[in-house]
Amino acid sequence: MTTKETIAKYGKPNVIGEGYLVTILLPYPMRLAWDNDTIVTKVRCHKLISGRLLAVFNEIHRVYGYAKIKELGIDLFGGCFNYRKKQGGTSLSMHAWGIAVDLDPVRNQLKETSKTARFARPEYKAMIDIFYKHGFISLGREKNYDWMHFEIKE
Repeated sequence: MTTKETIAKYGKPNVIGEGYLVTILLPYPMRLAWDNDTIVTKVRCHKLISGRLLAVFNEIHRVYGYAKIKELGIDLFGGCFNYRKKQGGTSLSMHAWGIAVDLDPVRNQLKETSKTARFARPEYKAMIDIFYKHGFISLGREKNYDWMHFEIKE
């Protein structure tokens, strides 16, 4: 979506997410990607996608089970709401609205392609398919970079 389309659907973002963010409780504990000792049990996201994002995590939990989620690093949380511009860009990131989530950013870095990104491997196909099923896209699958990033399609 363009910034104009995003504003039309999700409103104008603000630095604290006032008026549009809600908190969802995760069905399994996640680890903060840059501090694996910090446990994440809830996520702040846009109220219009909260049900779909929760459905994604619930289905990932059902399909993989917690032990496999942890083994594969699907539980490494890289962020959802973050009022900022796109990396290297001038327009706002989808994170500014809380309509994108990053997972396992260390092993799926911004400029990595399918040759090295962890999420490009076959064992992650079901996870990516679950995001699509619930209305999200993977920039990795769509553009072959930023494999950590999943955002609402519309």
